[in-house]
Amino acid sequence: MASLLQYINFDDPALWISAVSIIFNPTFWNITARQEYHNKVLTRLFNGNAYYGCYALAVTIFSLGIIRDLLYERALRTQPTHPALLHPLLKPLAAALFTSGNVLVLSSMWALGVTGTYLGDYFGILMDTMVTGFPFNVTKSPMYWGSTMSFLASALWFGKPAGLALTGLVYAAYWVALKFEDPFTAEIYAKRERARAAGKKN
Repeated sequence: MASLLQYINFDDPALWISAVSIIFNPTFWNITARQEYHNKVLTRLFNGNAYYGCYALAVTIFSLGIIRDLLYERALRTQPTHPALLHPLLKPLAAALFTSGNVLVLSSMWALGVTGTYLGDYFGILMDTMVTGFPFNVTKSPMYWGSTMSFLASALWFGKPAGLALTGLVYAAYWVALKFEDPFTAEIYAKRERARAAGKKN
């Protein structure tokens, strides 16, 4: 570990800018989604149309993701390479991780659709039933862990210890986000089921 840390240039501003973007993104969309759920901020902004509000948030989150990825790539470009990470076997491993990660991300987006992917449930746009097929039968959060796999793949492909450190930060940021998102989302759907049950009794 000490050897890897010696190959990270902590004085490089690009490293810290990338780190800030990694932490900012899930923090931003969680705060924004909670504000929408409690106060209908985006829905009111779009004249009461929850779908337009959700689409606007989707475009924003997607754009922030592109910026985050570009900042990560820029940070890797300026960081030292570790000789041990240039082992020939790491290239195919990186390619497999990148491919698998993107399969998880893209297939989950396909299964959920735009509103399901981009926090539509906070806008009151709920799915009829929970998606349990692929890739959700592999992991409960395929977009998050697929994205983490892609970050790790890039770090290994270019042999950058800084990339490994930033990947760890991605993992931590998503782990914390899920601690807030999963219970909240579960309660949104549980509330709907309670309302349905009450309606049937009446």
